[in-house]
Amino acid sequence: MQKLKINKLYVMDCFKFLKLVDDNSVDLVIIDPPYNMKKDKWDRFKSTEDFFKFTYSYLDMLVPKIKITGSFYIFNSPFNCAFILKYLLDKGLIFQNWITWDKRDGFSAAKRKYTNAQETILFFTKSKKYTFNVDDIRIPYESEKRIEHAKKIGIIKNGKRWFPNPKGKLCTDVWHFSSERHKNKINGKTPKLPHTTPKPVDLVERIIKASSNPGDLVLDCFVGIGTTAIAAKKLGRNFIGCDINKEFIKIANQRLKNI
Repeated sequence: MQKLKINKLYVMDCFKFLKLVDDNSVDLVIIDPPYNMKKDKWDRFKSTEDFFKFTYSYLDMLVPKIKITGSFYIFNSPFNCAFILKYLLDKGLIFQNWITWDKRDGFSAAKRKYTNAQETILFFTKSKKYTFNVDDIRIPYESEKRIEHAKKIGIIKNGKRWFPNPKGKLCTDVWHFSSERHKNKINGKTPKLPHTTPKPVDLVERIIKASSNPGDLVLDCFVGIGTTAIAAKKLGRNFIGCDINKEFIKIANQRLKNI
């Protein structure tokens, strides 16, 4: 990284920022870009066409920055991800997972369709040789009594005796994390947060644990109030990121100091 310092966040738009990032230098990219859902001024576009023109433009610049052994996660709505997935496949990335984030917090109370209660996270890699620390993201088994019984004598599966992994079961592609606004309720009410759509730190930590190792470099060019940087720092990874909003970066830097 010749032009930018690592473990630093920059007030800069994603295009200027990515011009300064060396190709093949990043181990893991995690981005939560605009969705064109009109949630805030930074999430408004004149048309769907303009939104995807913007999206494809930053993806064109971003993909070359990822190492051949690197991974890429992008948050967005299921609708937008259908188009983003096809675009990334055409750019030669390898699709790994369509992750459904069950937010326990619907976007809106729909009356003429099913209420939205999820967001999508697409997981891609540059090649078939990539980091995936499967044991670091195991989750608790659901049936505690059955698992306690299995610990002692096992369970017969396909003619073999199976014993539960002490670290828990394998992580699926459906994730249950409460949204930040619900985690920060005050007297049962959801407060107004400094960022409209912050992602939960524990969710981003899962991604970082799975797809990077200590000392790796994690990039986020829509860093907002710093969730990706915070998760990376807590887990001993290096980070670099930017956001066009200087107030967001100010908040992010203060949060980093508090770790």
